[in-house]
Amino acid sequence: LHICNSKMAPPSNLLGPPELYRPTPPTSPAVQSSSAASDPFMDLMVANFNTTRNRNPPMMGYTENCSPTFLSTGNPCLDFFFHVVPDTPAVTLTQRLQLAWAHNPLTTLKLICNLRGVRGTGKSDKEGYYTAALWLHNHHPKTLACNLAPLADFGYFKDLPEILYRLLEGPDVRRKAKEEWNRRKGPGRSVRSGRTNRRKGGRSGSMYLRHQGIRHEKKLKEWFPTEVLVLGEEKRAEIEKDKARKLREEKKIAMAKKVVERYGRDPDYRFLHDRVSDLFADCLKSDIQLLNLGELKKISLAAKWCPSLDSSFDLSTLLCESIARKVFPRESYPEEYEGIEDAHYAYRVRDRLRKQVLVPLRKALELPEVYIGANQWNSIPYNRVASVAMKTYKEKFLKHDKERFNEYLNKVKSGKAKIAAGALLPHEIVESLDDDDDEGQVAELQWKRMVDDLSEKGKLKNCLAICDVSGSMIGTPMKVSVALGVLVSELSEEPWKGKLITFSRNPKLQMVEGDDLRSKTAFVRRMEWGMNTDFQKVFDLILEVAVNGNLREEQMIKRVFVFSDMEFDVASANPWETDYQAITRKFTEKGYGSSPEIVFWNLRDSKATPVPANQKGVALVSGFSKNL
Repeated sequence: LHICNSKMAPPSNLLGPPELYRPTPPTSPAVQSSSAASDPFMDLMVANFNTTRNRNPPMMGYTENCSPTFLSTGNPCLDFFFHVVPDTPAVTLTQRLQLAWAHNPLTTLKLICNLRGVRGTGKSDKEGYYTAALWLHNHHPKTLACNLAPLADFGYFKDLPEILYRLLEGPDVRRKAKEEWNRRKGPGRSVRSGRTNRRKGGRSGSMYLRHQGIRHEKKLKEWFPTEVLVLGEEKRAEIEKDKARKLREEKKIAMAKKVVERYGRDPDYRFLHDRVSDLFADCLKSDIQLLNLGELKKISLAAKWCPSLDSSFDLSTLLCESIARKVFPRESYPEEYEGIEDAHYAYRVRDRLRKQVLVPLRKALELPEVYIGANQWNSIPYNRVASVAMKTYKEKFLKHDKERFNEYLNKVKSGKAKIAAGALLPHEIVESLDDDDDEGQVAELQWKRMVDDLSEKGKLKNCLAICDVSGSMIGTPMKVSVALGVLVSELSEEPWKGKLITFSRNPKLQMVEGDDLRSKTAFVRRMEWGMNTDFQKVFDLILEVAVNGNLREEQMIKRVFVFSDMEFDVASANPWETDYQAITRKFTEKGYGSSPEIVFWNLRDSKATPVPANQKGVALVSGFSKNL
């Protein structure tokens, strides 16, 4: 990662589809101009690294329960790390991002990457990351464009066309599309097309004729033979089909015009677009060489996430044309492309990209979408299906290939096969327990795989969790608290394995009951809870168990995780500094060299900050991911 201030490359050609150059193309919506960019190099030079600019104690305020709390850690970068969670509004995230960047640009850039990190590298907060990436483009466009490769490593190649798409269509385009989809999807309407179901009142051929002035069903049957009624229905379908085709054509032209105009007049957008297509082109060319050498395991996922020709991403960004021009440059193939006009060249290399690059690479990657699209359900290699795809397609697998899929699940249970779980968040697995299609089989197996993978790393051996399941946690924060609490309990070793501490003024050490994930999470939700907890008593409990069990120091709890929204009454009756000194003294007296660290893990957008940045014995974390 680096702060970039390089000069922009000269513009490349970008034509768009031939329809764009018809005599009277429809006007496209206005495109907002990009914000003026400051100099990121100067920002980096004047940054005050690794220190807080304000030496005074952080401001105090009140929690939602009217109890005193800090409103900041005193370090803008730590504030960004601790307070930004998946439900943080874009405006709030941007404000914290601006303060963090002013404090330390390089650290903030790393935090943006951490926000996206999927496979063991961060918080897996996709929407928060996109908000940060758009801010980065508007204020430091070269820094974003020059770091595309590491950014893609933290997330997916798909993030790159998504950023371009949101720059063109607006930051709220996905939210608006989802709201429109939910609005159109109503009783009697098909989910995929939005067309009315005929069995629930849809328009038939007779309905078409009624609109021509003939109202009565009986008279229709008397006056017209069945053949005429069928023709009426076919006529209506033909008219609707033609209308839909024209609308698609108009939309395609409008989107292409928007891209070409933005590409031509906005140097920041053009630089980013070209860098995205450069990265895809370089990876695809390298992957084709690896494919020809038979080194399939080294092939990247660029072909998987590269937009397909005429897909939504391609139509809205024209990326396939840009990538194809770089994979098959005109000057490298003079015999084939010399003398032909540019529009015909663009058409030919786009088609060549599909046939000679994307199709063979996707086949080599054994992507489930390839088999699904070809209706080859009985050929899907289930051991190659990624974690998110397994969660998404399991219902279809059971419907179209039930016997083979169940056989695969049985092999996973017996240890003869593996199931992917790396990109899923713990609470997402817990949520999928309620899916009716497989009675939670896939979720149970993915949870076991996640626990096994984390156990091999050995980083959470001696830990305990305090799970806040109070009223303010209802919704996603509650699910995350329960999931992470159960996860920590399963990763701990005896005598702490399978145990949690209740979030209460009189905390208790609880053994999590249940034989499977469903019963364990249900038990945690029913645990006793209060609006605060006494951390002195928490450590007294830990010390009591250790002394009674004659535990050696290496068996002692190293960390206590507090999964909460931080909106508790008070963290303790005493200032934390006083508590920390007392806890340290007690552990020393019992022969344990150091006391456990407390990790406050924030799960909800909130201003409440339990301790400042320089507090001893405390760490501040946030988000829904097990990776941290």
